[in-house]
Amino acid sequence: MTKTIELISPVDGRVYAERQTLSHEDAQAAVDRARAAQPDWAALPLAERVAKVKAGIAALTAMKDAAVEELAWQMGRPVRFGGEFGGVNERADYMASIAETALAPTVVEASDRFERRIEREPLGVVLVLAPWNYPYLTAINTVVPALIAGNAVILKHASQTLLVGERLAQALHEGGVPADVFQNVILDHATTEDLIADRAFDFVNFTGSVAGGQAIERAAAGTFTPLGLELGGKDPGYVMDDADLDAAVDGLMDGAMFNAGQCCCGIERIYVHQSLYSAFVEKAVEWVKKLHLGHPMDEATTLGPMAHTRFAHVVRSQIADALAEGATALIDPHLFPADDGGAYLAPQILINVNHEMRVMREESFGPVVGIMPVKNDDEAVAVMNDSPYGLTASLWTSDPERAAAVGAQIQTGTVYMNRCDYLDPALCWTGCKDTGRGASLSALGYMAVTRPKSYHLKKVTK
Repeated sequence: MTKTIELISPVDGRVYAERQTLSHEDAQAAVDRARAAQPDWAALPLAERVAKVKAGIAALTAMKDAAVEELAWQMGRPVRFGGEFGGVNERADYMASIAETALAPTVVEASDRFERRIEREPLGVVLVLAPWNYPYLTAINTVVPALIAGNAVILKHASQTLLVGERLAQALHEGGVPADVFQNVILDHATTEDLIADRAFDFVNFTGSVAGGQAIERAAAGTFTPLGLELGGKDPGYVMDDADLDAAVDGLMDGAMFNAGQCCCGIERIYVHQSLYSAFVEKAVEWVKKLHLGHPMDEATTLGPMAHTRFAHVVRSQIADALAEGATALIDPHLFPADDGGAYLAPQILINVNHEMRVMREESFGPVVGIMPVKNDDEAVAVMNDSPYGLTASLWTSDPERAAAVGAQIQTGTVYMNRCDYLDPALCWTGCKDTGRGASLSALGYMAVTRPKSYHLKKVTK
């Protein structure tokens, strides 16, 4: 049985797009086509696969103007920020550039007696379950290396960004990737989970909530299907006593508020050395007051609506609970008249917060941040680690050795110094604790979408 998925635009509440889901039979047929097409794709020379994928990314970039407007209507990001195509090209270009080295055999011996080596083989059919917050970037993280490595890829995009999958399919097909090798499908949760349970896929990559990741794990239980899971985050920033204060304010507040706070590695809690705390808070308030909440098609808008009214309700609830428990709100919502009680949400800074409050413990994924003073590095490490999540941590200091020493004590996937909210494609994107498991980008990203195969060839009989 199929059903209709409606994409409700956060901009004006109307149905922006709707699509029919595939039945289980039609979805299985799509997987079967992918599996049949994958060997021929894998048999192509690596350079040819790279060229076709890069041509597909170029075709996607050529669609930028239309795609940016679509993104604004689908999930609310202001058009002034131009979409995600700088990052898409940076990541795709880097992963293409390292493919030959990353996928090269490991030769243990090549003598007149033995040939011993480890090769990397594509897994087969890869399912990518992409989120709505950075719908192109997050999909590219796995789609590009998976295709280059010789896999077929099936993409199921979030219902909030239905059109993104269609754009990606159109572009990659224009670039020369066969239609059956890369397929965009519309599935409901039950069909997705049934396919995973039926061992339809050789690798599943999911980016989304912890609850979503748990559902994927339950579906895959007993199948031995490898999973890549990037789940929640509550990323901290720590401003040390020797930090460049203005740079720290600008970097951390942008990390907290960009994309209406809907960033996997956005800053959700800030700890400031007590000697800089008052000055940091004062400057942070002035920084936030300069934001303009409004219609994402307006070039003056720097803060658009959240992607859905229900996401904004979560943030409002966290703020209300924190205020009831003694927190202080420093931003007057009346400064942002576009706040409509729905998807349009005024940004907020909270002080007098503690880790008993939901806003400092649970993922907010919205334009709110709590700021706390700390006495020293040890206290900062303790509070940064006091979280079920571990994706990134941002340290602000003039001393790289100090940053490295503090970073070594933080339970996180990435440590930043004097920056935040950025993915370097040369570095492994990973997390720990409830943030999930697995790795994407960097050479390790190719390890996730391939399997090792050993060759022990004896050239002599004695």
